[in-house]
Amino acid sequence: MASIKDVAKEAGVAVATVSRVMNNRGYISKETRKKVEQAMDALDYHPNQIARALQKNQSFFIGIIVPDSNHPFFSDLIKYVEMSANEKNYKLLICNSLDDPEKEANYISMLRQNQVDGIIMCSHTMNIESYKKVPFPIVSFDRFISSNIPCVGSDNYRGGELATEHLIQLGCKRLLHISGPLDLDILANRRRDAFVITSMKHGVTYDIIEGAHNKLTFDYFWSFVTENISPAQLREYDGVFCSNDIVAYALYIYAEQQGIRVPEQLKIIGYDYHSFTRMLQSPKLTTIMQPSDRIGVMLTNTLLQMIESADGELINNTTVDVTLIKGETT
Repeated sequence: MASIKDVAKEAGVAVATVSRVMNNRGYISKETRKKVEQAMDALDYHPNQIARALQKNQSFFIGIIVPDSNHPFFSDLIKYVEMSANEKNYKLLICNSLDDPEKEANYISMLRQNQVDGIIMCSHTMNIESYKKVPFPIVSFDRFISSNIPCVGSDNYRGGELATEHLIQLGCKRLLHISGPLDLDILANRRRDAFVITSMKHGVTYDIIEGAHNKLTFDYFWSFVTENISPAQLREYDGVFCSNDIVAYALYIYAEQQGIRVPEQLKIIGYDYHSFTRMLQSPKLTTIMQPSDRIGVMLTNTLLQMIESADGELINNTTVDVTLIKGETT
């Protein structure tokens, strides 16, 4: 069985160089990396992960807890987190909380028992003190928890502002916002704040309908739209800003069924621009894109920086820019 010394000899480099390539540490030229990787392939060398973990006192596993990995945004996000973690030789454990506080707490306990090196929290159903008690690094997506738990998120306020201003610039006078649940202090609620402030600034009449927890499927949003907005009520509005693209698409179908023409009589804008939105051929939704690829990379890099920081340095929060994507619904 080949050893790391054999790989170094085959590649014509130092053992320390082979170690840096395997651990993705320090600067390694492309030429040197290629020589080491070719030597590993030629010798069929596979690092002993258990020995590596013992030496580093790390498992090289991280966890991510999401509300529902079936939701297109979180599906996209997990993809980019996994890709980014894999580049740094970390493996990813995926947990679905379904917005259940007990399930979320059990997953944190399970990940702790399995000695993960850290967690990316995209589910936020527990109180802040519960997160602060977790004895290993945590990075939060879209919720400020405490000064020692970094947060990565998109610029939700700017997203709400862009969406509302777009509708107003197109001549909308009576606006509706279908928000997510507003009882938790999550950054996504800044979209609602921007909607209200921008509408008031322009003297536009507006209403808000609040969504609920535990439901991220099209079937839920279809039921929510049809049960909470009557055809007569929908005809009162000429512009709707939806908290996500799935509810925006459900609203589009509902409006068309009621003989309300989009965008001539009703303009609809969503939020996310994930794989579901990009897949849609008709209509092409107008939406706010929060880039899941950049967010996934930033979440991973922030967590690994915490894990590998010897002095426990505080890491700044990160806000990722959003973009208006113009489609056929406005």
